[in-house]
Amino acid sequence: MISADELRELAAHSLLEHFADLCEGAIIVDAEARIVWMNERYPERLGITDPAAAIGRPIEEAIPHSLMRQVVESGKPIMLDIMEFADEAFVVTRLPLRDQRGEVVGAVGFMLFDDPRHLAPVVSRYQQLRAELADVERRLAAARRTKYTLSSFIGSGVACSDLKQAARRAARTASSVLIVGETGTGKELLAQAIHAASPRADGPFVAVNLAAIPETLLEAEFFGVAAGAYTGADRRGRDGKFKLADRGTLFLDEVGDMSLNLQAKLLRTLQEREVEPVGSNRLIPVDVRVIAATSRDLEKMVSEGAFRADLYYRLNVVTLRPPPLRDRAGDLPQIAECLVEQICHRLDMPVVGLEPGAVQRLLRHDWPGNVRELANVLERALLTVDGDTLEAATLDAVMPMGRQLGASMAGIVAQAERSAIVDALRACHGNKVQAARKLGISRAALYEKISLLGVEAGAV
Repeated sequence: MISADELRELAAHSLLEHFADLCEGAIIVDAEARIVWMNERYPERLGITDPAAAIGRPIEEAIPHSLMRQVVESGKPIMLDIMEFADEAFVVTRLPLRDQRGEVVGAVGFMLFDDPRHLAPVVSRYQQLRAELADVERRLAAARRTKYTLSSFIGSGVACSDLKQAARRAARTASSVLIVGETGTGKELLAQAIHAASPRADGPFVAVNLAAIPETLLEAEFFGVAAGAYTGADRRGRDGKFKLADRGTLFLDEVGDMSLNLQAKLLRTLQEREVEPVGSNRLIPVDVRVIAATSRDLEKMVSEGAFRADLYYRLNVVTLRPPPLRDRAGDLPQIAECLVEQICHRLDMPVVGLEPGAVQRLLRHDWPGNVRELANVLERALLTVDGDTLEAATLDAVMPMGRQLGASMAGIVAQAERSAIVDALRACHGNKVQAARKLGISRAALYEKISLLGVEAGAV
């Protein structure tokens, strides 16, 4: 029975013989890069008239530009190369030879082809793979860029203007930002806008929804996984979101849903600015700006022991509070029009208009789901529209019952605005220029509100 060592030695010997027979030529040099052997084809292909005289001589004397000495000295192979000799070019590979102790004792070179054009299919496939990889990397980089800026946060009311101004100030710093607001108020849009206005705008924007990832996977998602960390793990390892967001912004959505254990690890990462991948004992430095968001009351969670106070203070350097839609009655018509246009484009349908009655119907709802709920209602309504306008009756068919004008801050504001306009027009005997001046708004704004709020001439 042949031993494993003998089998390996036999395989190496046989492989060398077969390779030497199949290729255009083969040569071996010793540890001093002196020629010790060539097969018959090698000197023929290179025009060496006296092969025996070449044995024992430095490789450069036979082949002036040979890289065999480099292989011997470095111990590293040159797997594929073009070797020029006289007026010809050959495709070659060079491999170091090692003894049982692993020390380099020489090198072997094989002349694979006598014409580099034989490599055309391989080169073509290689170039194709590189192009495909570059395309994937470009698309991935584009996906990690922000889609929104502060102009995407629609609204011109005082609350919205103040919020945008605070966001611009936050963008100029590297401090952590905590965005607190109800679901659907545009927390991620605001986070993207801050990143886009910051000095890190050219870096990646990486978002993680902590409520959507199982607790057991969050650590790996955050910090990455070392190669072979556990059974089934990628042999090359995997970068975590902190590493992917390096020199950019990491957005942690629903940060209040983290366990206390993960909160401690996140705090350490924010303090030390380094991550330790799962299954690794190596620390990787990261440069990440963190923006966190939550719809939960973190202060209450801190007092109840459900959220670490030290992490809360680390995240809560700058606090932004996007107002709910029910407190932005003046912005709702503009938001609705923009959403209708976006939805129509996405559904590949003609853009329809909003009738004043439809706007009034929207203003009478309390919008507990905020802009996300508004977008949902408008899309459902648009799918049933046959004409070129969206009417109140169409909205009635798709809007939820309850939470109407009586309990709605938006409705109260709209009613108050309507009353103020009617009173001003009466005081000015119907003169809209004077009424606008009395109300402290532009004439164009007055005309728009008259249309949206359904102020009729007979009411004046």
